[in-house]
Amino acid sequence: MATGINGYWRVAHGRGLALGDKGRLMAIVNVTPDSFSDGGRHFSVDKAVAHALSCVADGADILDVGGESTRPGAEPVSASEEQDRVLPVIERLARESDALISIDTYRAETARLAVAAGAHIINDVYGLQKEPEIANVSASAGAGLCIMHTGRGRDRLDDVIKDQFDYLGKSLEIAATAGIDRETIVLDPGFGFAKETVEENMALMARTQELFGLGYPLLVGTSRKRFLGTLTGREAADRDAATAAATVLLRMKGASVFRVHNVAINRDALAIADAMIAAQEESGEEPGR
Repeated sequence: MATGINGYWRVAHGRGLALGDKGRLMAIVNVTPDSFSDGGRHFSVDKAVAHALSCVADGADILDVGGESTRPGAEPVSASEEQDRVLPVIERLARESDALISIDTYRAETARLAVAAGAHIINDVYGLQKEPEIANVSASAGAGLCIMHTGRGRDRLDDVIKDQFDYLGKSLEIAATAGIDRETIVLDPGFGFAKETVEENMALMARTQELFGLGYPLLVGTSRKRFLGTLTGREAADRDAATAAATVLLRMKGASVFRVHNVAINRDALAIADAMIAAQEESGEEPGR
C-alpha cells in the first residue's frame, strides 16, 4: 500500500506542518549566479525576496533558500560568501511572510546562522555526512531536517533502493547520536544526484514506496532535472510540465513534500493527485494501485 507516512513535521521556532493530508510545496529560491535552471535570476536580496513572496502567493508552504549551486560541476563557494547571500534573504522573509523557511546547506555554521535569522528547516544535500556537526545544530535548534541521499563522491551499491537504505541509514545513525527528534526528520531520495541515467531515476521513482521502510515521510525534488529533459527532449526552463507529471506520480506513491521551481503548475497537479487519492480511499482502493 503506497499511502506514505502521515504526521506532523515539527520545525524550529515552535512551528510545524501537517503531512499526509495533502501534498505540500517547497519553493526553490536560488540566491546564486549559476544554478542549472535559474542561475542569476534572483541574485540579489530584493529579487530573491520578491520571487519567494510570489511563490507563497502561488501556494508554497516552504521557501528553500540556497546560496551555493548543487548542479554537477558547479564551483563551490566559501562559507562566508554563502552566508552573505542567504542570511539577508532569510531575515527579510522571516519578517515579511508566514511561510516556513528552509536553508539549503550542508555547512553547520551556515545552518546555525540561518536558523538564528529565522529559518525553520535545514535541508542538507549530503545527509549530515559532509559536516556531521550540522546534526548538533539541528538538534539544539529543534529545526526541521531534510536528510537527502546522494551518490556523489562515493561508491554505490548496484541496487538503487539498497543504496538508499545504506546511505540514509548512516545519516539516521548520525541524527540519532545527536539526539535529533524523529518528528523533525523527512527524507529525500535525491533524484539526479549521481543518478545519471533515466533508467536509474525511473527505477527510483517506480520503487519509491519501498523507502517508507525507513519510517519517515518523503520530500522529493525532480524539478527540471536532466532525466526529465532526456525523456521529453526539453531544456531545463521548459520542463515544468514534465515536473508536474512526476509530482503526480510521486504523490500517488506517497511522497509528502515537493521541491519545485514552478509552484503554480505543481499546485494544480497536486490538487488532481490529492483528489484521486481521496476518491480511492473513499472507494476502498489502495492509493498507488
